[in-house]
Amino acid sequence: MAYAVKECFLTLQGEGVQSGSRAVFLRFAGCNLWSGREQDRATAQCNFCDTDFVGTDGEGGGKFADAEVLAEQVVATWDGGDQRLVVITGGEPMLQLDRELIDALHARGFRVAVESNGTMPAVDGIDWLCVSPKAGTDVVQRSGDELKLVWPQQGVDPAALEEWDFGNFLIQPMDCDDREAALDASIRLVMERPRWRLSLQTHKLLGLP
Repeated sequence: MAYAVKECFLTLQGEGVQSGSRAVFLRFAGCNLWSGREQDRATAQCNFCDTDFVGTDGEGGGKFADAEVLAEQVVATWDGGDQRLVVITGGEPMLQLDRELIDALHARGFRVAVESNGTMPAVDGIDWLCVSPKAGTDVVQRSGDELKLVWPQQGVDPAALEEWDFGNFLIQPMDCDDREAALDASIRLVMERPRWRLSLQTHKLLGLP
């Protein structure tokens, strides 16, 4: 199948358990919870997204005819060294990610990490799965390596999420107008429910993409 990619670049993973790891970020275009247009944000199922996933005009982006061609783009973006890691994100990557691409990346020595909103089942073969649930959505993917809850969100009960099958439970302060209040609320939740850990967007603190 063909793939629409917003951007593909080398950076450091800025969030979650693998924060600080060198990785190729492969960002697919498109999402099932928001069109990406500001005029639609207020009525979107996810209205706090801080990412541009519209189109294919970003660094390393474009339309790729098949899995082999896209996997070669990831190889070209990785500039040498072992411990190859690609983080596939979006938008919502499960709209496009398939086993053919995962196999092509594995064949080139990459560990495949994926960041999803969990409203679509995960593809088999993923090495590290992070699910970030959004209030009011039907999350069908309730297992994985890392559950990352952006906080605060009205309509989400962290205690209920603890019943899901994840190895790590992370609270990430929402990047919003009142960042200090979001950070305070996140710290308070972690202090009250010690199963959760605080995750900061360190790439933003460092000025990385």
